[in-house]
Amino acid sequence: MAKLEEIKGFFMDLQDRICGGLEELDGSGTKFVQDLWERPGGGGGRTRVFAGGDVIVKGGVNFSHVHGPMPAKIANKLKLDEGAQFHATGVSIVLHPLNPYVPIIHSNVRYFEVEGGTFWFGGGIDVTPAYIDLEQGRAFHQLMKDTCDKTDSAYYPKFKKWADDYFYLPHRNETRGIGGIFFDHLRTDKDKHFQFVQDVGNAFVPSYRPLVEQNRVKAYGQRELDWQLHRRSRYVEFNLVHDAGTKFGLETGGRTESILMSMPPMASWGYAYAPEPDTPEAETQSLLKPMEWVPIHV
Repeated sequence: MAKLEEIKGFFMDLQDRICGGLEELDGSGTKFVQDLWERPGGGGGRTRVFAGGDVIVKGGVNFSHVHGPMPAKIANKLKLDEGAQFHATGVSIVLHPLNPYVPIIHSNVRYFEVEGGTFWFGGGIDVTPAYIDLEQGRAFHQLMKDTCDKTDSAYYPKFKKWADDYFYLPHRNETRGIGGIFFDHLRTDKDKHFQFVQDVGNAFVPSYRPLVEQNRVKAYGQRELDWQLHRRSRYVEFNLVHDAGTKFGLETGGRTESILMSMPPMASWGYAYAPEPDTPEAETQSLLKPMEWVPIHV
């Protein structure tokens, strides 16, 4: 059965490989800058940030392993014993692109355990385009389904719906993007779930590469940049108001700069803004809802 150190070691190696893959994909010669940090209550991490590339205007690939006594607020939420020793480790990724036609992508894979034997895995990958391309959306979801099917054919429909429900802004009545997969509290078979988390982590760069390569050379102007800023504002709203990972990190004394690395470099809130009818922006707005992207056979 997989042990904490083995899981932690995979996450550290995954961070290395993803950073290398993204530097190659960006192609500008820009490198990730590493910032090592320690958590006063126990543990720490490696924050790696990227800025000013040909594809990625701002991004981060973060590894963390924090541990210590369970804070009361988290213990109550998770129905665990306050003060029990916990370990939480994983990799989180957010990339904000320069070109408005290249989507924002987010992913994380994580592991949590508490003394006494309680453990679980969680994670996922999801995409937030400024402009939704239906063909590219289908290809991305097919790759997510293929990744899930390696472990269990029931995973994709379940985790795709979980992403649709989770990455949703109820105050806007719209999804954050086109979803992907999201899962949490996988705990029945440790080795099976660890292998699945490895497959999801390893799928990150292959899932982003075609979205970059197909869109990075598309021409854009001020109209597209203005729409990108608007769509980024919705990303900010979700992360600050609804995202459980952001709340968990802040409530457990995580490093604020690393947690808020997910914010875009700029965003814009126009009062009561709505796209003009019969425009690409209006089409994307109409598609911000749960959709069936690929056939599902369970």
